[in-house]
Amino acid sequence: MSVALVEVWRGNMVECLHRGDVAVSDNEGRLLASAGDPRRVTYLRSSAKPLQAMAVVESGAADRFGITPQELAAMCGSHRGRPEHTTTVAGILAKVGLGPDALQCGAHRPVDQSAADALARAGESPGPLHNNCSGKHAGMLVLARHLGCDIAGYRDPAHPVQRRLLELVADMAGVDPATIGLATDGCGVPVFAMPLLAAAFAFARLAEPAGLPPERAAAARRVAAAVQAHPAMVSGPGGFDTVVMEELPGRLVSKGGAEGVQCLALQPQGWGVVLKIDDGAGRAPGPAALETVRQLGWDACATPRLAGLLRPALRNVRDDEVGHVTPSFELLRCGRAACAGA
Repeated sequence: MSVALVEVWRGNMVECLHRGDVAVSDNEGRLLASAGDPRRVTYLRSSAKPLQAMAVVESGAADRFGITPQELAAMCGSHRGRPEHTTTVAGILAKVGLGPDALQCGAHRPVDQSAADALARAGESPGPLHNNCSGKHAGMLVLARHLGCDIAGYRDPAHPVQRRLLELVADMAGVDPATIGLATDGCGVPVFAMPLLAAAFAFARLAEPAGLPPERAAAARRVAAAVQAHPAMVSGPGGFDTVVMEELPGRLVSKGGAEGVQCLALQPQGWGVVLKIDDGAGRAPGPAALETVRQLGWDACATPRLAGLLRPALRNVRDDEVGHVTPSFELLRCGRAACAGA
């Protein structure tokens, strides 16, 4: 039931199509708009990080260990391994008496090319701090310390940290934890599968948490404020999440995930947007997400940087512009009354 969301044009012909599905929810769980199948089940991958970071705040761990807004934003991020990222994550670990060796996310070269080049020039190998999920893992270790748990097994689905994260994410999404599909993410921790509409509900509640219990609502607001104040911690220079939050300050939370997942919390309306690209292409979620908010009434081309993300140029190795990537769908709008109980 997926639909063509994004076209890739070379010259005057469509060369490639990226299909997928979109769901838009309000903060009462009602479907407001969709494209394709809004109840398609998919793994959230790294898009779940802002929800997972809420547990560090709600538990009291953030206050106990003096976690700063920048550090909280790093826990929500899929960073690029730049010095400001690795230093921030190392600072989180130091606050709970741990070093980088406590991270069980594995190591890969920095996503940021300049950081990777600098590491190579110095003759150094990448470490776990360079992993783009090191901030999330650091947050899990902070929560483990606060709960008094064994830190060695923090990746295990049965560990108290992972059980707490599952329960929080399930509650935000309005689903039974037992219905959430579990697998292992690229960084070695549990990853959650749920319908797009449920995930959109979770992000709508992140956008407007007024109906949540006071402690959870406060945690949602604190996480949203942290990533908006420090968007460079969420991805890095040029990254979709960072650019969108820089260009639309205070209006949304943006977090993407691997294999073509993108989630948005739209704060003025208290709406959540979640989409999944069938083939996982990294060039497709950004244009599809911005086209979704454009059709919801936002000016997705309000700045040149946003316009460039909505309809990015296709360039060859000579840096000649040879085509473009563009959204190609229309949302099916759903009236609030018609969607009640959806």
